[in-house]
Amino acid sequence: MTAFLIVLVIILFGITVLQMGKIFGMSKTPEQLGESSEIASDKDNNINGWLMLMFVFVTYAILIVSFWKWGEVLLPKAASEHGQGIDDLWLISMVLIFFVGFITLWLLSYFAFKYRGNKNRRALYFADNDKLEFIWTVIPVIVLAGLIIYGLFTWTDIMNVSEDDDPMIVELYAYQFDWRARYSGDDNTLGEANVRLIEGANQLGVDTSDPNAQDDVVVNELHLPLGRKILFKMRSQDVLHSAYMPHFRAQMNCVPGMITQFAFTPSVTTEQMRLDEEVMGKVSRINTIRRKNSLELMAKGEEALEPYEFDYLLLCNKICGTNHYNMQMKIIVETQEEYDAWIAQQATIATSLNK
Repeated sequence: MTAFLIVLVIILFGITVLQMGKIFGMSKTPEQLGESSEIASDKDNNINGWLMLMFVFVTYAILIVSFWKWGEVLLPKAASEHGQGIDDLWLISMVLIFFVGFITLWLLSYFAFKYRGNKNRRALYFADNDKLEFIWTVIPVIVLAGLIIYGLFTWTDIMNVSEDDDPMIVELYAYQFDWRARYSGDDNTLGEANVRLIEGANQLGVDTSDPNAQDDVVVNELHLPLGRKILFKMRSQDVLHSAYMPHFRAQMNCVPGMITQFAFTPSVTTEQMRLDEEVMGKVSRINTIRRKNSLELMAKGEEALEPYEFDYLLLCNKICGTNHYNMQMKIIVETQEEYDAWIAQQATIATSLNK
């Protein structure tokens, strides 16, 4: 891969040098160019005009094929209450972008073809057109203002967490290259923590003298109760990380030295998502690839790959180091009863650190 990138860079550099040479050549006067002057003929203009039309049709074809062939890799339905609002905003933005891009690209290519150079035709100069300038200024302003306002309301609804919602407080702690989650216990209040207090089994630097920390629970697998708003408090031990939960349409940076937060309400359990037709199709395609790769591994005397099973994941969406790709935590969304049974089996900080 590195060799391919090096070759690609060299080729692009060569093309850049060649194009720069042509640009400098065009800047010379006819006297400087002498007999080597290159003036585009009608044949050259016709070729370039047809190439512009070919370019736009090839671009449209690539776009259509990409959606038809790889559209299945897009995320399935949102698994949080606010997720549908995010999806709607994304869909509206994409529709507008593709609509404007489709028309603009066609007009640019069509006019480049229609008004290609011809020695028997002279260009007509328009000084200005107030009506046209008004239209192409006002319409984008209105559309962009609408998108910004819609996005602002969506963002505000997500980020404003009311005490009346009684959210469950969970801390997400990031470090190279793993995650830990700390539940706030029965009092729903996290104990104080500081990276300077990290020692031995106290990986999160929790202040064990803080009464609020005694019932906190630290785990490496995140369990969330269905229909309960979760307020995540996020910290980083070392570098900038980004807590990314794609199925819940949630992402927030974890910044060293400060606490950030994000809240959402899970709306689909893990088991329900596994039974979704779209997810089942994705799992089937992944396992088909894994079975094929397993045959190759077994032919080499290596172990076969285990079948893939869908799970929600917490990922890091910042390139935080060499093992960034492997920094993930499993998320399980379950009923309140199942969550209560699970959390009751977990050891509190007071118990685990005093062993």
